[in-house]
Amino acid sequence: MQSCLEQTISAISTIDPADPITECPASVLALLPVAPDPLIALAHSKLHTFAFDSVPVCWRRLYTDASIAKAVGVIGKARGYSAGQASSQEEKPLGGGKATSDDEEAPKDKDWVDEVVRVLDMAAIMAGAAGREDTIERLLATLQNHLGEDGPPRRKRRKLGRERGSSFPVAENLELSKAPSISYPLQSSVAPSMQAFETHMETAQPILIDAALTHWPAMHERPWSSPEYLLEKTFGGRRLIPVEIGRSYTDVEWGQSIITFKEFMEKYLMSEAPDASRRGYLAQHDLFSQIPTLRNDIAVPDYCYTVPPHPKASGSAGTSKPPPAQLDEPLLNAWFGPAGTVSPLHTDPYHNILCQVVGKKYVRLYSPEQTEKLYPKGIEDGGVDMSNTSEVDAEAAAEVLNAEFPLFRQAKYVETILNEGECLYIPVGWWHYVRSLSVSFSVSFWWN
Repeated sequence: MQSCLEQTISAISTIDPADPITECPASVLALLPVAPDPLIALAHSKLHTFAFDSVPVCWRRLYTDASIAKAVGVIGKARGYSAGQASSQEEKPLGGGKATSDDEEAPKDKDWVDEVVRVLDMAAIMAGAAGREDTIERLLATLQNHLGEDGPPRRKRRKLGRERGSSFPVAENLELSKAPSISYPLQSSVAPSMQAFETHMETAQPILIDAALTHWPAMHERPWSSPEYLLEKTFGGRRLIPVEIGRSYTDVEWGQSIITFKEFMEKYLMSEAPDASRRGYLAQHDLFSQIPTLRNDIAVPDYCYTVPPHPKASGSAGTSKPPPAQLDEPLLNAWFGPAGTVSPLHTDPYHNILCQVVGKKYVRLYSPEQTEKLYPKGIEDGGVDMSNTSEVDAEAAAEVLNAEFPLFRQAKYVETILNEGECLYIPVGWWHYVRSLSVSFSVSFWWN
């Protein structure tokens, strides 16, 4: 453990002249190894001064490196580690922390481990880890191995009451029973060949694909349907995740929060009688960069390495946004939540393979030709372009739709129930509405 800490401090203290962090003032960088807390506060203020995609990389890097230095200091203090020359009369504590004397009580396990995980995950979530993804993962993995599989007991830890291999509970209010009958089914195929899939893409139509995930460990030996397994992979549930609070991001009461994985599961997924008015959704989050061990449980579908047809052939109407940049690799996002969570009717800027690992979802799709009947939003307060999202709640009562969106009832669509082990190909530009019918864990793969 100490060797890992020393290597980590050395890595963030040895600054390459080409490193973006050098754009920060030299007086700031001088504090990095010894006083990370004020640097975290400074970088945090900079992160909120700009839109995220406009934040200078130096401030994201400072937030990340200062967070790593702080985490190292917390570990060093708790475990009594220090760094320095063996011949020195006085050793220097790791990460700028205060060395623990014989008569000074070290932080309690249940406190300091949570703090280390919190600090490092905030760097990943708030600053995108800024080039230190491997460093953070190595530090957390070493710490977890050093302490044991889940680490020391957590404060007020309560067992989920389910063994590894068991499933999430089925809600008593049975959202599953609210699945509509499928009147307009979309085309389906069993694990089509690459050539067959490329041929289908030329039609610019969605397709349901079965038997394409049978080789994923997440479906079998490393089951994401097991709450206990997911807790193991998230350091006993300590890892932080961003959670959307509410039914849909278009609802007035919708909000966001950063909570531990364990709190998310206990509060929103494990109850057999959940509060339908309060739902938590891990939505469109790059969970697999944050927790690479979960990435090892899945594989990018081969279909994502096909060459999509020209955007005009695929149909990309329905948004005023400029076309996205070319991707070198598919973009992966996690979608994990209870029954009743909704992704409102919208379009994506990329071709999408949506893979269902746990549970079921109802999906309804409209072609770009139906756009005028779907009432796209426009530019909202703050200049946010929402033209890829519809104003319509696709499953609203008929009287509401007739009164407020009369053209919507005329729009043609296809629909399906997306079951475990199935994939759904959604061409770029196609509108889609998604509602979870049970506890659901999905992975989307965007590519162009």
